[in-house]
Order: sequence, then C-alpha cells, then structure tokens
Amino acid sequence: MKQILICDDHPSIRKGIKLILESEFPASKVSEASNAAEVLKKMNGKIWDILILDVDMPGRNGLDVLKQLKDEGVKTPVLVFSMHPEELIAIRAIKLGAAGYLSKDTADEELIKAINHIMLGKKYITASLAEQMATQIEKPDNKAPHELLSDREFQTLLLIAKGKTISKIAEELSLGIPTISTYRSRILEKTGMKNSAELTTYAIRNNLV
Repeated sequence: MKQILICDDHPSIRKGIKLILESEFPASKVSEASNAAEVLKKMNGKIWDILILDVDMPGRNGLDVLKQLKDEGVKTPVLVFSMHPEELIAIRAIKLGAAGYLSKDTADEELIKAINHIMLGKKYITASLAEQMATQIEKPDNKAPHELLSDREFQTLLLIAKGKTISKIAEELSLGIPTISTYRSRILEKTGMKNSAELTTYAIRNNLV
C-alpha cells in the first residue's frame, strides 16, 4: 500500500488532490497536513512514499520544510505543488532536495505522471525547467536581481510585496524583527531598490506576486 502525504493550508485543495489520488491509486492511503509543524510531525519516524508539498503556508513555508527534511536526512521524495509559476520557485525547490515541481494550474494527468515518475525513484523535471537549469549553468551571471536572493530573503521579498509589515513578517516566519529588518536591507542592496514600495513594484512587474 502506497503511503501519500499531502500538505496544503487550503482544505479544498487537499480534498481535490486526495480525490484524484484515491481514484488513481485505490490501494493507497492518503493523509493530510495543513502546515509545516503538522507535516513535520507526521513525517517524524514514519515512512512515506511521497510528500506533496505546497510552498505558501502560514508561518514556516514549504521551502523551510524542504530544508529541514534535507538537514535531517529524510529520504521521502517531495513533489512541490505550488501556485507560483515554475520559473520562480522550481530551481530553489530542486536545490533544497525536492524530487519535482508542478504549478497548481497543471492538468490532473500531469500530476499523476509526476507522482508515478517520482515514486519510481526518479526526478520529475519538465522541459522548461531543464532549460532554465541549463541556462543557469551556461550563463551563471545572467540572473534577475531576485534570483540573487537567498531563500529566506526571497520569502521576505514576497511577503513585503504582499503588503506585510516587518513585524507581521517576523511573526509569520517565527523570527525576530531585527532579523527581518536585516533581510530587508540585504534585499534592497541586492536588488538596487530604495524602499518597500519599489520592491512591491518590482515584484509585480516580475510576476512574483
């Protein structure tokens, strides 16, 4: 019996994915988690065949979960399933140990294809993602400003662009306000922006939010 864990903070999305999986894999057991703490608790000491993980969750996000699983040596393959376009998150997720990445607007058949591929012990990389990765290897200096940010800085940028205050971001990420202020300063320096308004405009123009 396949053991599948879905982590997404939206009940309707979890339910939709679960229905698809139970139809395609009738002998499987599909469990759910709604946030980072819950998924990490369910992962602890249990063997799963695959984890389907959202990026955007309240508090610690999916990239944080990936990093912790990698640091702890957890071998469960992870398919990151996110609303963000592939070009924004996929390479970051793969570098953190994800076995594949899919945008939530992909067809059900693509989701099943990715899951089957990953459960065979392979990486699921689309043609467009493979092209992005090849471009980064060939032209490592040809990067957009936001691609120079660390994962935590990138996460902070997205929250700033959503209108979150420094204190609110600190609360959501379970970090101190001085730490978030430092991330903001680094973001401004790396992107060449002057303030949060410019960062928000940049994020919108580059379809980051």
